[in-house]
Amino acid sequence: MRVNRILLSSALIVVALVVQVSVLARLHLPGAVPDLLLLTVLGLALVYGHVGGALVGFGAGLLADLAPPADHAAGRYALVLCVIGYLAGLAKPENGRLKSATGPMVVVVAAALGTTLLYAGVGALVGDTTARHVGLPSLLFTAALYDLLLAPFVVPGIMALARKAENDPLAETSSAAKSADISSGWLSSGTGLKIGGQRGGLGGLKNKARTRTARVGRIKGVKRL
Repeated sequence: MRVNRILLSSALIVVALVVQVSVLARLHLPGAVPDLLLLTVLGLALVYGHVGGALVGFGAGLLADLAPPADHAAGRYALVLCVIGYLAGLAKPENGRLKSATGPMVVVVAAALGTTLLYAGVGALVGDTTARHVGLPSLLFTAALYDLLLAPFVVPGIMALARKAENDPLAETSSAAKSADISSGWLSSGTGLKIGGQRGGLGGLKNKARTRTARVGRIKGVKRL
């Protein structure tokens, strides 16, 4: 990953995790907690692609595993977000621009459901049965609902910041300068050829005129003699 990607992703993930732990987790909403960290990973994955999405998801999940008040095994959420980030990156638009909001909303709902199921499945493998006591259907419904309501305020902004960080003004300036030099050289060479051709044409016309004049003079001289 590029340096600007790493810096931007790290800053956004830290901010999202702090807001989620200090604000969203304390709202005591019924069911699941709105997953701002997941939405941040989705926004970055839709710009960086599947490889970048997997790396960002793994880093975000590992940070969430280690940050207090985490009560689960380290690496559990990292594995989940790594898989979700990879799959979400596959939905990256080819031209980098989204034509409608339907695609990202579908990705958000699928990611919310997939994250909950994967987290519960990995927990069941390590002996964590919290999802059974809380109720998996209610967790799935509330996770999808909360993330879907929060997504329009988070995902477009994350994607805009990621696209802005991808643009390198220095690279654009240098490429524009190179293209300007090439175009100016091409134009100058083309103009030179044209001017040279015109000069050559004018010279040829002058030589032809002189030859004709000389021939006429010779003929007149012959007649005069």
